[in-house]
Amino acid sequence: MIEPRFAELLRERSEGILVTMRRDARPQLSNVNYAFSAAEQLIRISTTDDRAKVRNLRRDSRASFHVSSRDFWTYAVAEGIAELSPVARDPDDATVEELIDLYREVQGEHPDWAEYRAAMVHDHRLVVRIRVERAYGLA
Repeated sequence: MIEPRFAELLRERSEGILVTMRRDARPQLSNVNYAFSAAEQLIRISTTDDRAKVRNLRRDSRASFHVSSRDFWTYAVAEGIAELSPVARDPDDATVEELIDLYREVQGEHPDWAEYRAAMVHDHRLVVRIRVERAYGLA
């Protein structure tokens, strides 16, 4: 379990920076929306299959995640191993159901869930799950 002060900062925000490793070992950073479950110590991110972050994580599943307070002066960095869900293939598959759950956690209700389901399949969306093993920062 990570310290409560870091978990609280991760829980209260919905925007952060995902850090993955490029083939040449340089970091690649991506601004993302996310949801954090303190009970599961889990960060979840929706993304498309064609992104560099997905290619990087398929090659090297180590990930870091940075989030700062609204005033920028406190922050947490969570580290862990990422896993990728299957790519959404059908509007009623398990990946789309998880994407709906994630959307609700980050954005609330969608005005047209049928349209959302179709878009998740069309966009080849998937979920990045980072099991947080350690956190540090200034919180």
